[in-house]
Amino acid sequence: MSSSPPFRALRPWAMAFALLIPGSLASQSPHRFPQEWDAVSQELRDTLAAAGMVGSAWAFLLRGEPLGWETFGFPDLETDRPVNQGTIFHWGSITKTLTAIAIFQLRDRGLLHLGDPILTYVPELAQVHNPYGPMEEITLRHLLSHSAGFRGPTWPWGGDEPWHPHEPTEWDQLVAMMPYTEILFPPGSRFSYSNPGFVFLGQVVERLTGEDWEVYVEKNILRPLQMHESYFDTTPYHLLDQRSNNYYVTDGVPTPNGLDFDTGITVSNGGLNAPLGDMARYLAFLTDSGSDEEKETYRQVLGRGSLEEMWVEEQPIQESGPLREAMALGFFIEEYEGVRFIGHTGSQKAFFSFIYIHPESGTAAIAAFNSVGTGDGGPVRPDTRNILNGFRERLFSRVFPLFQSNPTSF
Repeated sequence: MSSSPPFRALRPWAMAFALLIPGSLASQSPHRFPQEWDAVSQELRDTLAAAGMVGSAWAFLLRGEPLGWETFGFPDLETDRPVNQGTIFHWGSITKTLTAIAIFQLRDRGLLHLGDPILTYVPELAQVHNPYGPMEEITLRHLLSHSAGFRGPTWPWGGDEPWHPHEPTEWDQLVAMMPYTEILFPPGSRFSYSNPGFVFLGQVVERLTGEDWEVYVEKNILRPLQMHESYFDTTPYHLLDQRSNNYYVTDGVPTPNGLDFDTGITVSNGGLNAPLGDMARYLAFLTDSGSDEEKETYRQVLGRGSLEEMWVEEQPIQESGPLREAMALGFFIEEYEGVRFIGHTGSQKAFFSFIYIHPESGTAAIAAFNSVGTGDGGPVRPDTRNILNGFRERLFSRVFPLFQSNPTSF
């Protein structure tokens, strides 16, 4: 297993990563940051090693610049290459934030309203059984906030055989299921996570723009943000040596799932692949970090007011100890001891990930893992969901607060 030193050490690869955002902010970070970052990173590293994690990477950013950057293990055991700053992970449901931004772009161009019925754009959904009222009452806002009443999985049958497709590959397959689909609760009454809801939003983007969802997002979000090594589904040839595999780990033995998999018609809810460097550019956009020229580009992607509108609570989710979770529009709100963070997690195949920002301080954190334990009953190792949640809580409680205190204590 391998580990990279924090950004402050200014190794050559860290210097290259720093060029993402001009000008070092290291001197403006709290004096306790290096010690606390090292501590939480070492705790995570120890956990990953004990659990049998194959590979991981994580970083902490201030105003778009990485203050801490760590790697662990391997992206691909066959080639025995270590995780590095260019390793490409799969980001799963974090893709949904791109779909939400695309919907807001179209809203700001006057092509739709969030209160529009989804049937206006996807009339096939009229075949869905809604015991709570007409399907015309389900709006784009309901879909963005996971409160429309649709089920969680895109495809509720199969998927447990190696010859099954990973996800439905054609829109017609989803249409064929619609007469057998029902709304599970009154739309707008509560939160219930729904993957098909974001497939339907992806259809809205395609039908209003006349472009495949991937093409529209690449042209209108990834390209202007200079996320040049980000892509959907199959890895371009020139990036194959950077691609991470993903592993199911059973009784300590990792089994590779393959470098690529086809998210099919569900690409708009889970198809993104990217290195942490590109995701740092995305977080710089979300935290409005960078030069005046870069901020002008951000405004062309989506105005700041629209982004902040996306982060207003729509539905409560749950409270557990110091953490309160709620759903906004395409993004989750995590309130830890009353401090609000905005972000999203992702999980698909054996990949797990998260992005979180604290807009007021311009800080952000990101992490990706490429393995998960499997087994028939009993505890599994690595329990990646719990590892992710534990690391997130340590960041919320020990690292982010360093940037929320009185500046004289920095």
